[in-house]
Amino acid sequence: MRDPHIDGSWGHCPTALLGFWCPLCGSLRAVNDLTHLDLGAAASSNLLLVVALPVVLVLWVRRLVACWRGGPALAPVAVAPTVWWTLAVVVTAFTLARNVPGSWLAP
Repeated sequence: MRDPHIDGSWGHCPTALLGFWCPLCGSLRAVNDLTHLDLGAAASSNLLLVVALPVVLVLWVRRLVACWRGGPALAPVAVAPTVWWTLAVVVTAFTLARNVPGSWLAP
């Protein structure tokens, strides 16, 4: 069994090898910590993932309920441009904040 907390056990992220933490760096460790019900360690590995998972889960459940009630299963979901821009700003801010030297957001 591989432990994602051991450096190199699942390979190396190209951006981490360059010394840059991408927004997804630490996600595998965070998911592993969540499966062990360790929310603090998961947030320490990738706070963005821990915050995004409940939102994604709610959206997924809404879609399931809509399909269960007879709605089209593959209908495109309309997302306002402001949502996309907000998401882009949040991910960019998170990436910049975790790459500041000494940042507690770094995985």
